Amino acid sequence: MRVLVTGASGFVGSHAVAALLAEGYEVRVLVRNPEKARRVLSRLESAERLGADGLRAGDVRDARAVREALDGCDGVLHAAADMGVTGRDADLRGANVAGLRNVLGQAVELGLDPVVHVSTVAVFVPPASPVITAESPLAGPRNAYGRSKVEGERYARQLDGVTIVYPGGVVGPGQPTLDALNEGIRAGMRWGWPVVPGGVSVLDVRDLAVALARCFEPGKGDRRYLLGGHFVKWAEMASLCRQLTGRKARTYRLPAALLRGAAAALDGLKAARVRIDYPLTRDAADFMLTLVPTDDRPALKELDLVLRPVEQTVSDTLRWLVAEGHLDRRKVGRLAA
Repeated sequence: MRVLVTGASGFVGSHAVAALLAEGYEVRVLVRNPEKARRVLSRLESAERLGADGLRAGDVRDARAVREALDGCDGVLHAAADMGVTGRDADLRGANVAGLRNVLGQAVELGLDPVVHVSTVAVFVPPASPVITAESPLAGPRNAYGRSKVEGERYARQLDGVTIVYPGGVVGPGQPTLDALNEGIRAGMRWGWPVVPGGVSVLDVRDLAVALARCFEPGKGDRRYLLGGHFVKWAEMASLCRQLTGRKARTYRLPAALLRGAAAALDGLKAARVRIDYPLTRDAADFMLTLVPTDDRPALKELDLVLRPVEQTVSDTLRWLVAEGHLDRRKVGRLAA
């Protein structure tokens, strides 16, 4: 089976390419920057295994480029998306809505099977109940990222034969551009952990990649897999990092209103082009305060997947942050050995 992967030079997409190749699939990727894609995939020992026709230059927002890339493929993994939660400039509707329509819509039209879409647990946030399930109602997010993902989600659900996967906070080694939860962990280690209501779902990118590769069984029809990962409260995250590194973790308790206020102030400074190396935004604060645990049991059972312990994921992430120069080795204590 030949699988087209979009977003292959990104965090999830690049690991998914490696997992698909390991399962014996033939892979073609559609990327905006082929040079970057080769560099990223080479670090996962995947670039040289794509073959002569394995890399196509193009943008998911370009319907014609998508159509040409889909030609000759049996299935597709749509992992391309733009994040805006931690303050990055991004064309959210372009990638998360228009690009999604181009990929999923045309794939279904051409009869590809399976068609797999990487969504996000953010489409359920703020949640309507104490536990998020794959059948939870879609939320009405305040932030632009959440709104763009919900809009794309509604379109994906109208199509026949689409498998949708909802990952939580994806973390781990090998992120091409530091962002999202990896960036948040670095900030916690450098400046301390805000102890606020809520928590974070920690999902190892390597486990997610294996799950995505196992979705490529044709003839299964519409499926929804929730994979939030391990739910960790913020005080627990600080304690976990203290246990792993042997270093005292700095914490500071904040009421929800103060966290939102500080996040809004940082947003204003960033909008004024003041450079601030801290990933807190008003959107990130919403996630931090309102996220609840996810029920991953149905997906784990059907995909025959066991998530690696959160301690291993965080340890590997901290070591990788040091190895890549994102974090001073003194911050990770005994893990630097």
